Amino acid sequence: MSNVITAKNLTLSYEEDEEVIRDATFTIKKGDFVFITGPSGSGKSTLLKSFYGNLQPKEGSLVIGGLDMIDIKKSKLQELRTHLGIVFQDYKLINEWTVEKNVVLPLWISGYSSEVQSTQARRLLHHVKLSGKEDKYPMELSGGEQQRVGVARALAKNPFLILADEPTGNLDEYSSNVIWDLMENACQQLDTTVVVVTHRIPMVFNIQYRHFTIDERGSVYEVH
Repeated sequence: MSNVITAKNLTLSYEEDEEVIRDATFTIKKGDFVFITGPSGSGKSTLLKSFYGNLQPKEGSLVIGGLDMIDIKKSKLQELRTHLGIVFQDYKLINEWTVEKNVVLPLWISGYSSEVQSTQARRLLHHVKLSGKEDKYPMELSGGEQQRVGVARALAKNPFLILADEPTGNLDEYSSNVIWDLMENACQQLDTTVVVVTHRIPMVFNIQYRHFTIDERGSVYEVH
């Protein structure tokens, strides 16, 4: 089983004198489902940002999908991001676009034909229980439905790694359970690595997972 994420003595900071993550060493393997928890402000979202290249390491090393994230070339970073699925707490949908167009955004950027885009959109919307909503706009959907569109978009190109930042933070229990089911299925059926930042691990979770926590000092530990 190959490593998807390898961090060694990783230190992250936004300013020279303020280290958010300190000296973190860990590996995440293909097919792992990982929860990252910790107090508010401990650096959970900061760590996740480094995984998709939004923040470069200050010290140590970080390798994502075989690519060294220190001084990574812009072209290589863009290529890496086409193979990632990212789910945000605030959905980040384009309100002027239909649901279908939001879902296929990664395919459109990569130049897939309209036929492929349409076929994949229908398949994914069925998968996230939103069949028939293709021509709706985000603001016509509930928050839970919008987040399911976000998950469908994240799955559009069969990514090797899904990164999710508080994906159920704003949702009711039903919508949260749907999102967790979708993430479980992606991990189990597609062997996709899933990393989720959350303030609370769900009470009922049907697959084996790993749990990392970050303390107030920015140290990263695996909870066994």
